[in-house]
Amino acid sequence: MNGNHDTALLQRDMIDDKAFDHGAISRFNSWFFNAFETYINRIAEHHKTQALRGISGTSILEIGAGTGANFSYVPDGARLYAVEPSLRMHDRLRAKAASAGVELTVLGTGAEQIPLPDNSIDEVVATLVLCTVDDPAAVLAEVRRVLRPGGSFRFVEHVAAGDRTLRRKVQRWIRRPWGWLFEGCNPALETPALVEAAGFDEVTIERRMFRRSLFYPVNTAAWGMAR
Repeated sequence: MNGNHDTALLQRDMIDDKAFDHGAISRFNSWFFNAFETYINRIAEHHKTQALRGISGTSILEIGAGTGANFSYVPDGARLYAVEPSLRMHDRLRAKAASAGVELTVLGTGAEQIPLPDNSIDEVVATLVLCTVDDPAAVLAEVRRVLRPGGSFRFVEHVAAGDRTLRRKVQRWIRRPWGWLFEGCNPALETPALVEAAGFDEVTIERRMFRRSLFYPVNTAAWGMAR
């Protein structure tokens, strides 16, 4: 990419062949994450407060922005680049950005190849999304590529339960139907290990259950920051 093309691209939404619409399933997910946004934010309040508070800079990238559950953490004056391949999320995402006063560019593509230049982003955010991507290691490599030196990757994810626990057995039992319903979500992904192996200079991770959550299979969670 040359500089002129990058500048033009970053100011407008884009959609490529990695975007998808799975019909009724995609409609359900758009409705679900919009309808349960307040509840999910409440049970993950500790995790999000620890991981996302203090975000700064003028260019923020969110992987899997969904319907905009994290807009309250976007600093004033920043532009948010939202990687969201589900076309069904886009209308709600744009409407919520307009309501919240967030300068938004929607990137309708997968996160394995992010259409942004090297060293162009101040902060990257991912919440409840690495479990759904086809290649988490490739996504994390892209996060490192687009981050500016000293930039931070902040994440909140549900993760695999301990090996010998009932919850881990349940995660394995439901993996296929759960992944079908939530468009690829793996309820037993070892996300902390993937982040630690991704080559960041500094990684902080805390494991903690989601607070009073009704979603038993995915209550085991972690938050963290990588620089």
